[in-house]
Amino acid sequence: MDHHDHAALLRPAVEPGGTWADIGAGDGAFTLALADLLGPGGRIVAVDRDRGALRRNEATVRSRFPATELTTLTADFAGPLPLPLADLDGLVAANSLHFVPRDGQLTVVRALAARLRPGGRFVVVEYDADHGNPWVPHPFSYRSWERLAEAAGLTETRRLGRVPSRFLGAIYSAESRRP
Repeated sequence: MDHHDHAALLRPAVEPGGTWADIGAGDGAFTLALADLLGPGGRIVAVDRDRGALRRNEATVRSRFPATELTTLTADFAGPLPLPLADLDGLVAANSLHFVPRDGQLTVVRALAARLRPGGRFVVVEYDADHGNPWVPHPFSYRSWERLAEAAGLTETRRLGRVPSRFLGAIYSAESRRP
């Protein structure tokens, strides 16, 4: 996948402007896609526990999208998160929730959803499979996301896109809303 693919997976859910978080942002492939879609004046909080990855993420976003406000937050998204993550218009969890063991995913999704303002968008990008491998240990299919989102109190779940992947067949994006 390239930048065009990343942006296409998010485009149906992201409007210009607003404050979004990239959960498990890493080096920033989806942070860049968010910056592109939010445009000048958009605000992003990139969250990852790898400080080095966040430094690379920040350098790339600042060079390509200098009019986007970027804050980096070194934290494990599966644990308690500090206040910069509050009243968000949306968040993206792209290929990050599959690192949370299945029995902890609901708790993490609920905690992240609580950071959204009412009507805020929870966008997930995930492998469309319910069985993983050593590199993608706990993926969940779109059908499983529908159930997980509902159990977390999210509504209006819809699939946004789907692209083939040489790993586990396909990657989808979906949006759910905080009521």
